[in-house]
Amino acid sequence: MDLNGQAKAAGAREPRRSSTVYHLSLRKKDIVGAKYALLPGDPARVEAIASTPPLERCRELAWKREFRTWLCYLGGTPLLVTSTGIGGPSTSIAVEELARLGVETFIRVGTTGAIQPDIEVGDVVITTGAVRMDGASAHYAPVEYPAVAHHLLVGALVSAAEELGIHHHVGITCSSDTFYPGQERHDAFRGYIPRRFRGMTEEWRMMNVLNYEMEAATLLTMCGVLGLRGGCVTGVVDRHAEGGRIRPEALKKGESNAVAVAVKAMESLVAARQAQG
Repeated sequence: MDLNGQAKAAGAREPRRSSTVYHLSLRKKDIVGAKYALLPGDPARVEAIASTPPLERCRELAWKREFRTWLCYLGGTPLLVTSTGIGGPSTSIAVEELARLGVETFIRVGTTGAIQPDIEVGDVVITTGAVRMDGASAHYAPVEYPAVAHHLLVGALVSAAEELGIHHHVGITCSSDTFYPGQERHDAFRGYIPRRFRGMTEEWRMMNVLNYEMEAATLLTMCGVLGLRGGCVTGVVDRHAEGGRIRPEALKKGESNAVAVAVKAMESLVAARQAQG
């Protein structure tokens, strides 16, 4: 049985366990058996996450292209913080290579734009499932396959937000391959929105989709297909109804709240695993 209690598919190959991975520039021995990873998009956010208590004994392992990795410890348990860059393609590379090294649990820590009017800047969104408006996830499963967060990770993230007193929303995220047309932003170079995206935000709003971002669908689809555990928490840095402008103070607040929730959730997941022996 695999991590999620599901039998291996008939004819499926055993996971490849290469000693080195190309894009992340990591060797298996570098990560000292880490099974957990926090995945920000921005390489600059990696060190900030690594500086968040109770993470300790943190040090940089590698930085190649958009992929920057630090090794930290939580109560003696190793944990990685690896940036994925922007979007599904680079996220898929990071998850593939970390999984090959033995990582099993992934929490995306990102930023997002709110669709629903009751979501405020600085709130966090905890994703239960994602609309697959990306392209990378289709390389792992047909579009009918759901992009669903692992229930234990959703529970840990919700508990963390409640314990920290951070206002949060739990529900469905829309993952778009593009920041401008796919999120119906009119501040692009031409201000032009292709016909198929016009009015889409209002449709998602009516379907109770909470937010736009660019990586959750890829991560969650991959984790489901590969028998891994995936979750996603994002900090709200802009609101679609206000034109989607991202202000520095909003970015700082959204980022810090998402990081706090993700680290707290990971702490509880690690503690639960340690208690099981």
